[in-house]
Amino acid sequence: MKTVIGSLRSGNDHRSGWLAALHARCRASLRRLLPRHAGQPAGVLGLLLCLPVAAMAAEVGVDPQYGARLDRILSQTPLIDAHNDLPWELHLRYRGNLDAIDLKSDTSAVPVPSDLDPSTTGVALMTDIPRMRAGRMGGQFWSVYVPVEIKGSAAVEMALEQIDLVKRLSARYPADLEMAYTAADVLRIHKAGKIASLIGIEGGHQIDNSLAVLRDMYDLGARYMTLAHFSNTAWADSATDVPQHHGLTSFGVEIVHEMNRLGMMIDLSHVSAETMKAAVTVSEAPVIFSHSSARALVDHPRNVADDVLRLIAERDGVVMVNFYPGYVSERRRLWIAERAGEAARLGATPPFGGIYVGQPQQAKAALQAWEKAHPQPLVTVQDVADHIDHIRKIGGVDHVGLGSDFDGMEDTPVGLTGVDHYPVLLAELMRRGWTDQEIAKLAGGNVLRVMSSVERVAARLRNARPPSQASMVEQR
Repeated sequence: MKTVIGSLRSGNDHRSGWLAALHARCRASLRRLLPRHAGQPAGVLGLLLCLPVAAMAAEVGVDPQYGARLDRILSQTPLIDAHNDLPWELHLRYRGNLDAIDLKSDTSAVPVPSDLDPSTTGVALMTDIPRMRAGRMGGQFWSVYVPVEIKGSAAVEMALEQIDLVKRLSARYPADLEMAYTAADVLRIHKAGKIASLIGIEGGHQIDNSLAVLRDMYDLGARYMTLAHFSNTAWADSATDVPQHHGLTSFGVEIVHEMNRLGMMIDLSHVSAETMKAAVTVSEAPVIFSHSSARALVDHPRNVADDVLRLIAERDGVVMVNFYPGYVSERRRLWIAERAGEAARLGATPPFGGIYVGQPQQAKAALQAWEKAHPQPLVTVQDVADHIDHIRKIGGVDHVGLGSDFDGMEDTPVGLTGVDHYPVLLAELMRRGWTDQEIAKLAGGNVLRVMSSVERVAARLRNARPPSQASMVEQR
């Protein structure tokens, strides 16, 4: 789902807003777990259990000793996020009209336009230039997203519009953003004190089964493509659809090889485990996961299992960790599934066939009552850090990065409510013993290494073979 929710901020004081929200959610969780006395969780025990998250809230500004280290690290190595859905949110909210919003100001309190459905778009954006600067960002892959329901030439057209939006975004704020097409570009732009803007195509359906369109997307600046999204493509299986191809078709292999020849990174977020393994096996260059986490910790098919993590390490790829609560907390994943089941039982979601069919207000009230009795589990920056630690443990520190999915999720972990909070996550890892060199690799060094390797492979392959002339018709 490409939606966002409101920030946990309170006015301009993001530290107090986060703390208040954190305490509220902590109390809600404690009420379910602890015995009650006078309507409150057991006093001393409740206080003690809340202390760790309260202490974490106090560190939003980052401990000075960690802040000084981060300054040194991120002045040399650009912090690169592999996945941000702001372009799609700008499409939904403002139809791509950049005159309608000022990204040079804090957008966290900008209301959703009144003519749009709040259930479709978020209440508060997670991205703007001041917060990117506060987050010490050096590079951002902007997601070019097109819903899987849009197919054929219409999908291609919308993808072109989204690419145009990304380029207009950079042109509008030239003192802060600059388009990048190579790893060297990213380093040059970072050295100049600006943030590199890169393009990632989120969903292989956007090329309409055409290698010619794929090549055009590369020429327009796309430097990775996610092979599938929520649904299967005609040549690759999705992680969230019924298996159709059990990996890649022969045309899917052709697409991977042509991406290798072009110098476009293969992104395996959203694809099935069979597709992951098939793509890694046939690719002639390292691959990436632009926004996925560890399946050993949260058993969601969008995440990456340990055997695939080892395979990625063997092939020198990188897994960029997603921040979405449903992918980084097993308790939250189960709660989301339970809520979806309850909503269907009550008739609170289409096609409205549950207990209160034809009675939307009663269904809504009943679902709200369920949510009150079953508050969603707390998810924090520490949960995200756990996934980073796990991927480092299984695959090695050279194969993990950051892929937040900001502005593409309906909720965020407490402590990671926007692009200004990367230092909080990095400080948490430092607290766990990560060295400066390891933080630099995670922040951007690893994905830059993969980009450079993909570019070298492409230079060799372009000399070795011409563009592929394969087509879906020939593969049937």
